[in-house]
Order: sequence, then structure tokens, then C-alpha cells
Amino acid sequence: MLQSLSDKNKHIAIGAALGVFFTLSTTAIVLATRGLASSHDAQRQNSRRRSSIGENISRLISLPKADQDNLICDGVAGLIGNTPMMRIKSLSEATGCEILAKAEFLNPGGSTKDRVALSMINTAEQDHILTPGNGSTIFEGTVGSTGISLAMMAKARGYNAWIVMPDDVALEKSQLLEKLGAHVEKVRPVSIVDKNQFVNLAKRRAQEFGKDDGEEGEASGSRKTGFFADQFENLANFEAHFTTTGPEIYHQTQGNIDAIVMGAGTGGTLAGVTKYLKARLPSLRAYLADPQGSGLFNKVKYNIMYSPTEKEGRRKRHQVDTVVEGVGINRLTRNFAMSEGFIDDAIRVTDQEAIDMARYLVQKEGLFIGSSSAVNCVAAVRIARELGPGHTIVTLLCDSGHRHLTKFWYVAWLCSNLQAWAMGTL
Repeated sequence: MLQSLSDKNKHIAIGAALGVFFTLSTTAIVLATRGLASSHDAQRQNSRRRSSIGENISRLISLPKADQDNLICDGVAGLIGNTPMMRIKSLSEATGCEILAKAEFLNPGGSTKDRVALSMINTAEQDHILTPGNGSTIFEGTVGSTGISLAMMAKARGYNAWIVMPDDVALEKSQLLEKLGAHVEKVRPVSIVDKNQFVNLAKRRAQEFGKDDGEEGEASGSRKTGFFADQFENLANFEAHFTTTGPEIYHQTQGNIDAIVMGAGTGGTLAGVTKYLKARLPSLRAYLADPQGSGLFNKVKYNIMYSPTEKEGRRKRHQVDTVVEGVGINRLTRNFAMSEGFIDDAIRVTDQEAIDMARYLVQKEGLFIGSSSAVNCVAAVRIARELGPGHTIVTLLCDSGHRHLTKFWYVAWLCSNLQAWAMGTL
């Protein structure tokens, strides 16, 4: 009997053990199955999440082919243009208007003249005047910015640059030109009727260039060309702004502009921008901002090319009597003539107003601008007050103060020269 009980207990123990085993095994299998399912679910969720993220990224970078090509620009030329439009907060709040400025100083060569340089070189290449890499030289007469832009683009395209400029412009301009590899020839400022005036001399240097190559170079197609860029009369200047600057302003403002104002040297920017915008915005008011000593103000206002400094015995300087460089002139150019019928009015800006505006913007905005940009901002404020609150005025910040350190931003120079002009001793 005891043996029978013992055997029975053994069977019970074995049965219990097997029951526990099968129970644990089943639980383990269920849990494992659930874990596997959960793992598959998680993987599917992660996959969907990754797919969703991928689709979002694709949507972000899935641009039209033309725009994809522009995500990486090709060389220095690709950096030119598409400069940002900024709201000048302090001037806007002071006037109750929106005063917007296109930051042209952010072009790679530091000014709006990059557009002009590129346009003139492109046109010359299309006309087979210039051939990249054959040792040709680009000549220009300039007070600085156009020369700097040409020197930059000349290197990018395999040319040399020869820049003729007045010897009284800010020193850093000629230094920058030299660092860009340009040959710099400085001359005394004289009237445009003088054969040695800086523009006239640049033209003559271009005409003389390459004559020693003779017929052999011409026959082989490798003759070096002396190309006179001629920014004042070359309509590629106007075209640059009609086809790029004007459309950019229209796009950035969505056409919500009441007035536009800027200075003029060659007149290409003023003519190109206003002609483009007025074709689309007939009610737009266009203004010339003109520094003291320039005759363009009276040309626009009264159709007489005249400045009080032209009076006999009054002229202190042979070009334009102002501390401002880059705008103001006492003759009409082909580029400025393209603005005929598109300019509504003109604003005269004094040297002191330009100086004060530049200092004000540094203090209020941290904005370090050049002299022609300061002239534009003075005129923009004047127009805002004339039109009244609620209007939008657009202008250009042509260049920064970095190339005006030794004159417009140099207090000692300003004090001595402004006093000399006032006394009539300069």
C-alpha cells in the first residue's frame, strides 16, 4: 500500500511538473508572440514615421528644377543680385511710413555696381569683343565702386583690369583695387572736356592697348583686346537694373510701393529701376536724390543742367563739390537719358545731412553705410514726411561705409575740408 501511495505521489509530482512546464512554455510563447507583434508594430510605426519625415523633407527640398540649379551658385557671378530688402525700423517709426532699403552692399563686390560690371562683361563677350582667358584688359574710369566690381569680375573671367580714377577719392578704394589685381592709374580731377579727365584717359588707354600684337595676333584670333567698359554711356548698365534690380524690388514688395528714391551717377540704376517699376505701377512716384554740387537736381526740377557751384569763381573741385562719392554729376549720360519721363521730382541733400544720417543709422540700427546710401536715406525721410504716414518708400543702400573710412567717415578730414569749402579756399 505504501508502495502504491509512493508510486501515486510520483505520478502526481510528475504531472504537476509537466503542467507547470507546459503553462510556462505557453505563456512564454504567447509573450514572445506578442513581443514579436509589438516589435513588428513598432517597426511599422517607425517606418511610417521615417516615411512621413522623409516626405516632409522631400517637400521642403523638392523645388522646381530651375530653382534646384540655383541652390548652389556657379562662381562669384552667381552671388550677384537677389539682395535682401530690409525695413529701416528707426526711420519708419519716426515718419509713420514704411521705409524699405535694398541692401546692395551685400553683393560680393560690396556694391550695386556688381550688377553693372557683370552685365557689361557679358554683353562684350556676347558681341565677341572680349574672349575669356586671352589676356585682354578691361579699362574703366571710375571713382571706385564700378572699378572694384570690374576688377573682381575680370579675375573671375580671366581678364586683367586697368582702372583710372581721380587721385582724391578715398584711399581704401585704390588699395582694394590693387589687392584685386587691378592696375590703378590716379589722375588729377579735371573737367570732362579735358583729354586727361579720368574717363577720357581710360578710353584712350583702351584704344592704345594691344596695338603691338600686330596682324599675327588678329589672324589667329588671340589678339588681346583693350575693352573700354564705359559705364556712363554703355546701356548694358541700364539693362542690368531693368532686368534684375527692378524685378527684384517688385517681387520683394509685392508691388506695394508708393515712392522710390535714389541718387544717380551714371544714371543706370535710377533709369532701369524706375522704368521697370512704372510700367507695372503707374501711380508710383519716382525721385532723384542729388548731393550738393550736382547739376541733376536742376535738370529734373527745371530742365536746366546747372548747379550753383558752376558760377564763375565758385567751383572748388573739378568734378562735383561734395564729400559724397558715387553719385552726382554735371553732365547728361545715355544711361540717365533712359529715365526721361519717368522721374517725378528731385530732392537736394547737403553734405551735412548725409553725414548726420550716416551717424544716426549707426547709432540706431547698427547700419554702417557709405555716403551715397546716406543721401538716399535722407531723401527717403524727406519724401515720407511729404507724403504723410501710411506710405511705403523704397531706396537703395548702394555700398557700406567700409570704402569711405578715410573721407566720409574720417572726422578730421571732414572738418578740414568742409571748413575749407565754406571759406572758399579749397
